[in-house]
Amino acid sequence: MRLEPGLQTRLQFLTRVVQKEARYLQETDARLFTDLFLGESLQRLETEPLVAERLDAFVSRFGRLQDTLADKFLPALLDAMAEPRGAVVENLDRAEKLGWLDSTDRWLEMRKLRNQMVHEYIEDLTILSSALRAGHAFVPVLTDTAARFVQRAQLRISRT
Repeated sequence: MRLEPGLQTRLQFLTRVVQKEARYLQETDARLFTDLFLGESLQRLETEPLVAERLDAFVSRFGRLQDTLADKFLPALLDAMAEPRGAVVENLDRAEKLGWLDSTDRWLEMRKLRNQMVHEYIEDLTILSSALRAGHAFVPVLTDTAARFVQRAQLRISRT
């Protein structure tokens, strides 16, 4: 089955974007967690702009990759594979059944975590520290999912 040219172009674009986003997230994650960015280092948020910028970059890149994968790449990939698509959770369930995603529940947990990192860190450093540890642990899940989506898209494009 031949891909419609617009969809092929979209998949190629999303492949490039997701590869960059995954790399940027990994780089920021490595810089942020090299210094074991936890506990007392969080106290430096208000006095050291670089710490705050790294934190913002991590949260932003974590959320951006997650959004790009679930809201843009997955629907395009489902279209390219002639799979049904619907609401985000339905698409995630479908991706899980197809083996492109490890767990819809874990994905939704990451989504909740992202929201927590964005909205809670202003006031409660304990919540932020916990959320950051969890976000750091989820980075391989996000980047592995990105790699699977990219591989699936490249396979589909090469068959056109």
